[in-house]
Amino acid sequence: MKTIEIKPDIFWVGAIDWAVRDFHGYMTPKGTTYNNYLIMDEQITLVDTVKHDFSRVTTNNIKELTDPSRIVNLVINHIEPDHASSVDKIMSLAPDATIYITEKGKKGLDRHFDTSKWKFRIVKTGDVINTGKYNLLFIETPMLHWPDSMMTYVKEAKLLISQDAFGQHIATSSRFDDEFIECASHSDLEDSVVDYYANILMPFGELIKNKIAEITKLGLEIDMIAPDHGIIWRQEAGNIIQKYLDLAHGKTSLSIAVIYDTMWHSTELMTLPLMHGIKDEGIDCKVIKLRATPMSVAIKEFWKSRGCLIGSPTLNNILFPSVAEFLTHLRGLRPKNRIMGAFGSYGWGGGAVKEAYEEFKRMKLEAVEPGLQVLYKPSTEENRKCYEFAREFAKKVKEYHGKF
Repeated sequence: MKTIEIKPDIFWVGAIDWAVRDFHGYMTPKGTTYNNYLIMDEQITLVDTVKHDFSRVTTNNIKELTDPSRIVNLVINHIEPDHASSVDKIMSLAPDATIYITEKGKKGLDRHFDTSKWKFRIVKTGDVINTGKYNLLFIETPMLHWPDSMMTYVKEAKLLISQDAFGQHIATSSRFDDEFIECASHSDLEDSVVDYYANILMPFGELIKNKIAEITKLGLEIDMIAPDHGIIWRQEAGNIIQKYLDLAHGKTSLSIAVIYDTMWHSTELMTLPLMHGIKDEGIDCKVIKLRATPMSVAIKEFWKSRGCLIGSPTLNNILFPSVAEFLTHLRGLRPKNRIMGAFGSYGWGGGAVKEAYEEFKRMKLEAVEPGLQVLYKPSTEENRKCYEFAREFAKKVKEYHGKF
């Protein structure tokens, strides 16, 4: 991929990973990009690196523009390996460069590399470096989504290099939002934003609200946002900030996700009358079987819905393993403002539905009790009970949704 000028003398020099499908356990069916940016000013400045597998790609892109040894400043917004594992390659080419990084970022980098010969400047929110015609302002964003994280704002370009915030996992030849929308669709891009937020940033809603308020208070003019993954926002920079505020406030549609797994199809048979009951209450519904769906997609569909029904057969008196895995993963993401219920089948001893409600309690999510269990395969009468259970759950979801 050739370099692309995103602002005067500021270039995308990153890499596209068309093949990645597993991103530290997060499924990426659309691949991803590793974005980094070279500022060709009086002091040549590189903002972030790329995953080590693509170090040659980014160094070749830099060489299209300059001799890498001329790099004066290297800004590391985030030390996660998909962004910083090529630092040693860059520093071998630009040994006199100064690395600008947060204090926690420096401590983390020390654990990955021999940094004894590298020059560092530890920065905090409000610190500025001048590269010539540009001034770079640093904004610490701890736990968005690592303790070391920060953003870099290029004042004269009205450009926010936002690290992982506002990103998406999309491998595409389009570098900008308007280009992507023209080639694909706006809904595809928005779906990727929600998918990324739900799987990575869901636990940090309060931090996101506070950080956006801080950026607003600083009075920064932003007409372009350049994240470290996915497309660059040049047409909808303001809209994506508002979208993140909506996500951070837990805004979602009035819909219900039915997320389940099944052993001998008995729990699966329950999903049909459940779906009909939900639909007959006028609420949209999506049914997701866990072993047929990537975990990240199930998490996204959970996030997009105000209510969620979890279905599991009982195995060894507890939850079916794939359902237990989903709930454990979900608990780590600390969801809020969702209402839950559970259903399932059992043979000679129940337990799965009870355990599901215990998980809801651990997550401090509101739940509609009691859940619904059937012995072996649902009968005609039990199918009717599934239908009525779903209608009552849907009514509760409507009431709950009205609070937001």
